[in-house]
Amino acid sequence: MKARAKILSLALAGTMIVSAGVFGTMAYLTDTKEVKNTFTVGNVSITLDEAKVNLDGTYETDQDNRVTANEYKLMPGHHYIKDPTVTVEANSEDAYIRALVTVSNADAVTEVLGDIFEDEVITELSDEWDQVGGPVEGEGTLTYEFRYKEVVTASDTDIGLAALFTGFTIPGAVDNEGLESLAGMRIDVVAQAIQADGFADAGAAWNAFKGESTQTTEETGE
Repeated sequence: MKARAKILSLALAGTMIVSAGVFGTMAYLTDTKEVKNTFTVGNVSITLDEAKVNLDGTYETDQDNRVTANEYKLMPGHHYIKDPTVTVEANSEDAYIRALVTVSNADAVTEVLGDIFEDEVITELSDEWDQVGGPVEGEGTLTYEFRYKEVVTASDTDIGLAALFTGFTIPGAVDNEGLESLAGMRIDVVAQAIQADGFADAGAAWNAFKGESTQTTEETGE
């Protein structure tokens, strides 16, 4: 009896050992998957230029020769080419575009030429741009704001916008004294761009222009 009990105990012990061995080698059923996120950075990039001209305001070569500054010799009754043009560079995000036109020697300019936009000193203002409000006075300057009417949508190629205007004319009625008072006059153009995403409209975007949003500025001058 004791022998049978011992055998049974050994058998049970063996069973327990075997069972322990089986359960000890079991593993949970598992699986693993992975999602990898790659982040790129958006940008808004523009250029601003105008045709290279001679002192008399005629093309030095042709309108495709572009620069960021020109010099002019003013004469009554003469027309001068000046065509500030913004290009939104390839792979920029959707963007709002505006241009700020600043005229120096403002007192003399106003007295001799009047309002350079209302009195058509600046010629052929593009209908693709809207003037916003009146001129803002600075220290001897007047600054006019123009906004491109449409959001410029993202593209994998450069997008050239219509020139803001194409030139300016000194009226024939300007006499020698008036002409001399215009010496040192400058017409500087600054172009600015800001992302369209995240803004309800252009007004909201430009109100936030000095914040943290993606933005860029380009300038030309006379």
